[in-house]
Amino acid sequence: MSIEDFRSEIAQHFSEAVAADDVLVKECMGMCKMYNHTVETLSYKWQALSYSTTSSFALFTLKSVPDLKARLQQELGRTNATKQETTSRNVASVNFGRGKGKASGLMKASIARSLDAPLNVGLGRSRIVKLEVSEFTGPKIVFHGPKMDPQSRKSRAYRYMYEKVSDRSEVLDDRIDEFADLIQRHYRIDEFADPDAATEESTTVVGRIVLDSETSTSGAKLHESSLVLESSRMTGSGVRVPIRLTPETKIRGGIKGLGGIGFFPGAIVALRGRNGGGGFFLVEEILTLPPIKAPSPPPSDASAAFSMCIACGPFTLDSNLEYKPWANLLDTLQGTKPAVVLLVGPFVDATHSRVKDGDIDETPEQLFQSHFTEKLQNFLIQSPGTTILLVPSVNDLISDHAVFPQCELAVEFSGDPRIRLLPNPCRFSVNGVSFGVTSVDTLFHLRKEEFFRRAPEIDPLIPVTEPATDAMSSLARNIIQHRSFYPIFPVPLDLAHEVNLDVAHSEELRLVENEVECVPDVLVLPSRLKHFSKVVDTSAVINPSFLSRGTHAMLSYTGHASGLAKDRITVDISRIS
Repeated sequence: MSIEDFRSEIAQHFSEAVAADDVLVKECMGMCKMYNHTVETLSYKWQALSYSTTSSFALFTLKSVPDLKARLQQELGRTNATKQETTSRNVASVNFGRGKGKASGLMKASIARSLDAPLNVGLGRSRIVKLEVSEFTGPKIVFHGPKMDPQSRKSRAYRYMYEKVSDRSEVLDDRIDEFADLIQRHYRIDEFADPDAATEESTTVVGRIVLDSETSTSGAKLHESSLVLESSRMTGSGVRVPIRLTPETKIRGGIKGLGGIGFFPGAIVALRGRNGGGGFFLVEEILTLPPIKAPSPPPSDASAAFSMCIACGPFTLDSNLEYKPWANLLDTLQGTKPAVVLLVGPFVDATHSRVKDGDIDETPEQLFQSHFTEKLQNFLIQSPGTTILLVPSVNDLISDHAVFPQCELAVEFSGDPRIRLLPNPCRFSVNGVSFGVTSVDTLFHLRKEEFFRRAPEIDPLIPVTEPATDAMSSLARNIIQHRSFYPIFPVPLDLAHEVNLDVAHSEELRLVENEVECVPDVLVLPSRLKHFSKVVDTSAVINPSFLSRGTHAMLSYTGHASGLAKDRITVDISRIS
């Protein structure tokens, strides 16, 4: 097995933090070779040792290596002693009679007592446990998430507040040019024109929707007469040109039955029309953005079925820091024991009234430790087959990276290899079902900024089923079509504190990395808007709302069925008692 394959197994069975430590990886590899264990067995040995000494599953560190080696050596000694005793008894029964056999039995008892002597681990003392791995029944979870190697973690934990104007400009231009390339190949366009150049013939232009100067300064919402197109430096020298829609303006290439298209600041659009020299671009057709590749139907496999609880912060009422909604949810989980628990921050909310007033007696880290780390570890004792996923929020006091996109929480907030720390936003898969998650309220921001324009359709795409056309589905469709967890730019002034957007690192906001990657099967978009669960095109979109409002989502995936993953997913928005 190569070192990289071994490292990926370490990440799966221990944690990404262990896999990122080269010294720990070498130590684990050495123990596996010396004691002839797999990585999975080694992780079980450590969990048994940790739980027998501290009654919890501690994080595996360099300090843990000597203790684990001592335990493995004890077990090897016990095994050898048993073999030796068995051999001696067999020989004694043939050559020396019954008396020698009893002596051999006494020798076995003496050896066993010496091996059962207490072993120091940390601050406590251990006792040898006969059953090292708790027996549990439930689905096997195969999790694939963001890369957790040192280089990937370092790139996500970038330095912020060092953003240069030139970097922002280049990223914004690149986004227009990337979509221009997609649109050009999808619609077979020879070349794009400059929207500011006067022409008699119809041309095709591409750019970003921005507000005119009057609307942007007044804070008014986007409307038809305030639409302005900003081109990239490559396609149109970066000029801004007002655009005019007419009653004859049509939509080409959209999904049949939608009846319109949404505009918002930051939206990438392709338009066909002409600039007659009047200082604006007259739009004849709006070209819909090319759709993301649809996922292939997953194989029918009953063993791939799983359940997932999705809860989003704040996890406590604004009047106190007692975390009663979270405690009530934990009581529910102890009965249902879902295979996966997805928790989306904020966990310790910086906007909480008690926190803002300084009316707290504990540090944010202590609050998280007492209300989350300890309680989650206790829950995992009762449900050892559960995987827990934590996604932070820019409002989390326990995160020292309060910008979006945001890196995962520090490794000390895990405390167990089954508690996985993910960045915000993130893409991951569970048993082949792909998920996209963010804690930013993108739906509310879009609802506040979107202007929806109805128009006749030309050459529409015929959907397999009737498309969802309600307001929430349209907002989610904007996120999918623009391939970004946050397609708005600039962030609305009155909501900027909720995002802290770092434009220079917008590549981390991509919904898909390339054209080969498929749209997520499930999108989790927590919002202050009313909770919902809808199928939008080929994705199940979930807004579980906030746990402080008393709601969370329970997702069930039936592996044994036909069709896309969305057809095998059932989502219930439940209220906690």
